[in-house]
Amino acid sequence: MRPTQKTRLSIGIDEAGRGALAGPVAAAAVVFDAQLAMHPLIQDSKKLSAVQRDHMFLWIQQHALAIGVGLSSASTVDRINILQATMLAMSRAVSRLPTAFQQGPMVIDGNRVPLDLRDSATAMVQGDRLVPAISAASIIAKVTRDRVMCALDAKFPVYGFAIHKGYGTQLHRDAIRDFGPCPSHRMTFSPMRPLTA
Repeated sequence: MRPTQKTRLSIGIDEAGRGALAGPVAAAAVVFDAQLAMHPLIQDSKKLSAVQRDHMFLWIQQHALAIGVGLSSASTVDRINILQATMLAMSRAVSRLPTAFQQGPMVIDGNRVPLDLRDSATAMVQGDRLVPAISAASIIAKVTRDRVMCALDAKFPVYGFAIHKGYGTQLHRDAIRDFGPCPSHRMTFSPMRPLTA
């Protein structure tokens, strides 16, 4: 669907996985008609259960005008740092929207905007609580990343990625200590740095 003068678009962008020790950082851009009645579970993905997120993932796919997803790998995080990798994932998510939606206006959760989106996007602290399109983007990014981590769990089962999704739980840290890092770990993150020094 192309935007028209009568369509009030809401384009939200959010990320998932910035604080994880392993796996990619994921970002999503979601385009809604702002007049669309919002589902009560369109909210910050961290406030939803895994079952609720999976349900809303499908609902958003059915009701959004467009969705774009971008990833930055663990090696990219190590190469350019987590902030820049997050900005890159957001830019990639926007680039995967139909061209008609790529000029915004967009709202990004947080306090930073990728350099290439500064003419079309603004940042909003706690936007995932205030803007439904950002909440939807947080759900898409979180579910997408969780599925990537479950796939990595099948490849590297000793780390328990399907359980903790790459975050620094005690289970995960113990596995890193016992088995060392794998290629999907962020080597510039503690606790990997002492192992590679």
